[in-house]
Amino acid sequence: MNGERSVREDQGRYSLGILHAQEAIQNSNGSSAYFGRSQRVLPVDSSPRSLPRRVVTLGFLSPHISASSISEPLAQSLCVETEATVVLVRFETPDRNGATDGGVKPDLFLNGEFHMPSRMRRTEAGYYSLVVGVGDDPPSPAGIASLVSQLSRCFRHVLLETAATERSAPWFLDCLLHADLAYLFLPGTAEEINHLDHVMSEVRAQCSDSSDHVKLIGCLAEGEQTDGFDLLPQSVSRPVHMFVRDCPTLAGGKEAVPRSGPTGIFRADVRRLAREVGGRLVGLALSSGAAKGFAHIGVIQVLEENGIEVDVIAGSSMGAYVGSLWAYGLDGTELERLAREMEGRWAIWTLLDPVFPPRQGFLRGLALKKRLMRSIGNARFADLPRPLRIVAGNLATLERMVFTSGEIAAAVHASSAVPGICVPVTIDGETYVDGGTVDPLPVDVLREMGVARVIAVDAIPGPDLIRSGLRARRESAPHHQTGARKLFRKIFPVNQQLNYFACGNLFEILMRSVYGAQIRVAEASCRLADVVLRPDICNDCWLDCRKPGKFIALGREVAERHLDEIKALTARKEATYESELAPEPMATTA
Repeated sequence: MNGERSVREDQGRYSLGILHAQEAIQNSNGSSAYFGRSQRVLPVDSSPRSLPRRVVTLGFLSPHISASSISEPLAQSLCVETEATVVLVRFETPDRNGATDGGVKPDLFLNGEFHMPSRMRRTEAGYYSLVVGVGDDPPSPAGIASLVSQLSRCFRHVLLETAATERSAPWFLDCLLHADLAYLFLPGTAEEINHLDHVMSEVRAQCSDSSDHVKLIGCLAEGEQTDGFDLLPQSVSRPVHMFVRDCPTLAGGKEAVPRSGPTGIFRADVRRLAREVGGRLVGLALSSGAAKGFAHIGVIQVLEENGIEVDVIAGSSMGAYVGSLWAYGLDGTELERLAREMEGRWAIWTLLDPVFPPRQGFLRGLALKKRLMRSIGNARFADLPRPLRIVAGNLATLERMVFTSGEIAAAVHASSAVPGICVPVTIDGETYVDGGTVDPLPVDVLREMGVARVIAVDAIPGPDLIRSGLRARRESAPHHQTGARKLFRKIFPVNQQLNYFACGNLFEILMRSVYGAQIRVAEASCRLADVVLRPDICNDCWLDCRKPGKFIALGREVAERHLDEIKALTARKEATYESELAPEPMATTA
């Protein structure tokens, strides 16, 4: 299989190779393409390859999912997003009259080596369509390999749709193993999840290198809840990659579209999959940083004002808090309104819920969770318009855990549990602490899930900025202190001695120690991003919550300064970061 992949990746750009130039496509009437010796091929790349040639298998593990209602919009969106050639190959079993369920006769039967048909349909949506019939003699591994090899030389993207009736056939696994990327679409029912366990066991047994290119896509009908996906067995070893909501389903063998027709949510979710296939997914990584994380809001405002689309968000600690609100649907203006509620003198005290005795921490952190739930309630990850990843640290194993399912507020609570200050958070028997301790800027979380273009916002000031801020404060201090203030500080040093949040006291020392460990990790993460935004935050005071406007303004300033870079990154049609489909070290939690 590895040799076959290298053949697909390294074929020449100027001809059709083993087709000997006879398999050329000429779009004569906009609806069909013909092959012939003297005719020019359809738009095969004659310039250096800039987008990954991806063979993508679309495996539908339930007879209740309408496969064509997902694969066809996906192919259409892929054409629009990449402006590249796309072919959708559908494997279907014909009836006695030789027609498939859709009333279309197969273009060919793959009983041996694949031979390019004399005609290929070009749909009005812009992609090419090929129906392969599955008869008594099913496709062989050599036949699947031949089909993939030849089509990938003619088309930038090859989509292989495999229907539910073929899911147990050996050639179904061949389609998964020969793909660069495979999506398995399944509903959250116990029957299909059990079948998924069986399929993944077979894939791992036959995949000589890795099965990490296989991604799970949760399919939700209109109004359906996501509880079933929280019960994925440990043997599956991966979370749900993304969700497609308001999916058309099959009832009695006929397609049952949502009552309101194909919804905007459905189209947006399918388009997001197309952007991933085409290497155009844009991700936003939001760092930890306590009050300094208000700068994330300023960045978000600039992105919204300039129409820059973000597909996926990953956040740690304060970045998880802000990211969850934005992923839920609150815009930059609403985020700023919520932040400015902290400007009151006593507002910070509403977030403090002391623990007595403070054996594991001084604060429970439940007040922060309740404040978040005022805005998002009991929302779950699958309810979000944008996919969200939240990072926390497993206190027992010291591993990074990435939350992808379950209640969002619980995940944010865990991601914000600063060790030594907040009590660790227990979810499903596992204990978690602040995500900043293991991954303060989760760029690699986005890379691992296939995001090609990453914007990172690092609100953790480095030593140079901190040193500059300290110098500025020392120089300005004599000019801002009156004689009365100096006398008061000498006679009544109560605040410095008894206020645990004052500079130099217990909480301050704990937080500065945490930041010291985070700085280098965040810097390493920045090197994995395409655009890095570092707000000019010189003050490293972690509890400066009463001045959110200052940090929001700094976030806006750095985003506007790098706006041209961000626009150039998101507007490019070609992919410049071809990451391998790495494993997703995440824990699915309820």
